Amino acid sequence: MPEHISKQFDLELETIRTRVLQMGGLVEQQIRAAMDALQSGDVDRLDKVVADDTKVNALEVQIDEDCQHIIARRQPAASDLRMVITVIKTITDLERIGDEAQKIARVGRTMYQTGRYPAPRFREAAKMAEVALGMLHRALDAFARLDATAAIELAEQDLLLDQDYASELRAQVTFMMEDPRTISMSIDTMFICKAIERIGDHAKNISEYVVYLVKGKDIRHTSLEDKKRESLGDAATQ
Repeated sequence: MPEHISKQFDLELETIRTRVLQMGGLVEQQIRAAMDALQSGDVDRLDKVVADDTKVNALEVQIDEDCQHIIARRQPAASDLRMVITVIKTITDLERIGDEAQKIARVGRTMYQTGRYPAPRFREAAKMAEVALGMLHRALDAFARLDATAAIELAEQDLLLDQDYASELRAQVTFMMEDPRTISMSIDTMFICKAIERIGDHAKNISEYVVYLVKGKDIRHTSLEDKKRESLGDAATQ
């Protein structure tokens, strides 16, 4: 490949990497805005989170189209092909995270608009959301830095987040059994916590794609010990 074409190709790859991080930043803002508005009862801000999901969707479509053009024009191979595949997979998970943020906002909006809950309990959900946000930020940082070791950290955090979700589920079931008047509130809270738990799952997925990008190994659906071996092992031949 001539040098000037090679440089242009490198620029195209760097551009899509940058746009992925831009999309990730927008999704992080969506989650935080949804949780802040949920806790404060700001229905207008919840409406904005719902509406702004179209921005996340548009970015996914644009980046996906860019990747398709790169594949068609450049016919990438080896690490360059892995980069394009990783981007396509990552933006899919980011779009789904955006959907989860929108779900949180939709549930919160309904709760406040119906006036059913004068003082909703979201303390545990807020704690879970901070963990999920931290996981997402770490996954995006791993993508930016090509850090394959982050997959272990996020896999371990995801297990803890799953445990937090299970604990909150049990607590809400107890509330419903003790006081049937809390049933609607508890069901909505469980829905919100499930959305947060799914955000953690998607963040973990992104970190696993980075292992594939850096080492050429697919560690999805493997045990934590296998993840440790692959993400900490010797780098694959580029």
